[in-house]
Amino acid sequence: MGLCSYLLILALAGVHGWELLGDRKLSNVLVLCHLGARVLALLLLPVFLYLGTFYIHLSILTRSGPHDHMMSSAFQSSLEGGLSRITQGQPLEVAFGSQITLKNTMGKPMPCWLHSHKNTYPIMYEGGRGSSHQQQVTCYPYKDVNNWWIVKSPARQDMFVSSPPQPVKHGDIVQLVHGITARFLNTHDVAAPFSPYAQEISCYIDYNISMPAQTLWKVDIINRESDGDTWKTILSEVKLLHVNTSAALKLSGFTLPDWGFRQLEVVGDKMAKGSHPSLVWNVEEHRYGKSREQAEREQELHTPVQMDVGRNLSFMARFWELQWKMLTMRSESPEHKYCSAPLDWVTLDTSIAYWLHPRTTAQIQLLGNPVIWYSANAGAIIYTVLFLFYLLRQRRRIYDIPQGAWQSFQLAGTLCLGGWAVNYLPFFLMEKTLFLYHYLPALTLQILLLPPVLEHVRHHVIRSDTVQNTFSAVLLVWMSSIILTFSKLCPLTYGEPALSPQELRSLRWRDTWDILIRK
Repeated sequence: MGLCSYLLILALAGVHGWELLGDRKLSNVLVLCHLGARVLALLLLPVFLYLGTFYIHLSILTRSGPHDHMMSSAFQSSLEGGLSRITQGQPLEVAFGSQITLKNTMGKPMPCWLHSHKNTYPIMYEGGRGSSHQQQVTCYPYKDVNNWWIVKSPARQDMFVSSPPQPVKHGDIVQLVHGITARFLNTHDVAAPFSPYAQEISCYIDYNISMPAQTLWKVDIINRESDGDTWKTILSEVKLLHVNTSAALKLSGFTLPDWGFRQLEVVGDKMAKGSHPSLVWNVEEHRYGKSREQAEREQELHTPVQMDVGRNLSFMARFWELQWKMLTMRSESPEHKYCSAPLDWVTLDTSIAYWLHPRTTAQIQLLGNPVIWYSANAGAIIYTVLFLFYLLRQRRRIYDIPQGAWQSFQLAGTLCLGGWAVNYLPFFLMEKTLFLYHYLPALTLQILLLPPVLEHVRHHVIRSDTVQNTFSAVLLVWMSSIILTFSKLCPLTYGEPALSPQELRSLRWRDTWDILIRK
């Protein structure tokens, strides 16, 4: 919300700086001082203030909280408690025989881990398409023992870490074995349940039919330039490419029906290029497997990993991740009782109830002053009409106001009406859940347009002294109505005093206002 106003100020400063460059009355040194002052005040100082705010924020808030799952595994592991209690002390390098959980880095529609269970795909999907009837592989949004996989070397039969460990590197071929069911991650040329363009991902069951296992996967570490070509816990971002079909393991985002326990669909995408987050996985939990028998291995997977040493992300890494999440993260529930559309804000068709007293009718509402609200709209309309009128008249070489007044009028509109536009119109393109308070920056700039418009009308539009006096009287009545409306709605803004149901009904000036009335 602040970015739009900031960009408007930068644009105005840029225009002003361009005019200074063309002013021959100023020396080169003075021009450089002017431009340097603007760079310092409008670029460097805001950057340091913004970074400083988040530096303090991240320095103080060092503990795990209830919404950590929105962040990456590395970010979560840098916090005290929560995931860091699990991941601290884990081996850094993934080796053949490692037991791992794989988290998809996209985090949409919710964070989830590669998962399998004993249930198989239905023989026929809806629409009549056939499946492989192999063991289901999904992405599960909760911690579960069925999220564990074993990294196996195709050249070895055993599934424990050798001594010394043999690290997995970029380009290595591996097999992923589901820890609990001991079946291999597999894909065939069979269409996925909800993504027919992609291949179904399964754990292979040998039905003694002409469908041989295809369980080899190539490890592609996409951030190897920064974190090396060895597969590392939490740090490495990995694509898993199927050797036989070149399909990439991908989270499609579709929710499977009841036969898939409402878990998320995982597919093999042949067309996938680049490093879209849906294709990228990172190891979150990791241990070196020691068990040689399946029963011992299952018991080992149920045992928590040890915790002793922590790993921390740099401040800038956490800062950029937090900025990106704030810009892109959408609520899992797109609808909210008090959410509204941008068109509702201009006419004050909505309100937000923040608090209701448990016993009385006292309540706190986010509700604007309708007189100010509609006056701001009227001011914007009057300004636009006058601006177009002057522009057309000047095109005909008719100048109704002095040049200085015209420039001041233009500047007021550029700042206030332009600021309103850049703080309001972008919300029509956003897919986030929106509320009335998102309109407040735009409304503030619209209100700031009122004084210049009223002053301009009084001094340059109204010529008669009598009409000017009448105009002043109307302004006095208008300001009195603002104060009266404020006092009338004050109990809803500040939560006291408690009003009777009849008084509350009398304040519901619009049917869309959600004023709470106890029955």
